[in-house]
Amino acid sequence: MAFITGAARGQGRSHAVRLAQEGADIIAADLCGQVASVGYPLATPQDLDETARQVAALGRRVVAVKTDVRDYPGLVKALDDAVAQLGHLDIVSANAGILSHGTADALDDVSWRDMIDINLTGVWHTAKAAVPHLLAGGRGGSIVLTSSGVVMKGTPNHAHYVSAKHGIVGLTRTMAQELAPHWIRVNALHPGNVDTAMVRNPETLRLFRPDLENPTVEDVTAVFQATNAMPVPWVDPADISSALLFLASDEARYITGVSLPVDAGYAL
Repeated sequence: MAFITGAARGQGRSHAVRLAQEGADIIAADLCGQVASVGYPLATPQDLDETARQVAALGRRVVAVKTDVRDYPGLVKALDDAVAQLGHLDIVSANAGILSHGTADALDDVSWRDMIDINLTGVWHTAKAAVPHLLAGGRGGSIVLTSSGVVMKGTPNHAHYVSAKHGIVGLTRTMAQELAPHWIRVNALHPGNVDTAMVRNPETLRLFRPDLENPTVEDVTAVFQATNAMPVPWVDPADISSALLFLASDEARYITGVSLPVDAGYAL
């Protein structure tokens, strides 16, 4: 069984479907609401329902829960209730995250706090809530924390985002050491630009093409492609899910504490 946060759409939905295809039952969690400091629409309850529908269509059991990774007691209760319904927990994908923009000197405190609270503290909350269930199972497990390709280099206009994602690397390495005696592996994924709503929204598109009032995806394609070593503007959510599947599988049974980029050479 796999527990996935940010599962209503994008990478999270892709992870849920890919793991379900391989036989996993799914706990799909998402805020399903807006964060004031984020300038693009976040996932809705209907999005989460669609993730659940796609998992169920594969013949797997699924529990969809609306919960906020910032609210640790609420997250624990949601996970505990779902595990009680589905059974033993094996895989954790701490995937929930947001994106907002602004230079370091211009960011307001709310934007900074929302970013750290969701993209770093929320990842810690997710892993922390899951560890007792993995320990109770007595057969190890895999925790995959979603970081970002930005940790390989600085990225203007995203100081708060980059800081949170750097923090995930330290969290990964530390938890990997702490949990290794229990055969629980902890690794970090570093996606580059991924073709999701986090990119395909007017705010992000304008950031990359400030010369245009209403840039389209086609208008920014060349800009995104220029950031990658490979001749593509972005990768698909399925590419990140394939890496997650590997890290969660027995083929990766001795891989822990690593940072795995899936970024078309963005970090290069």
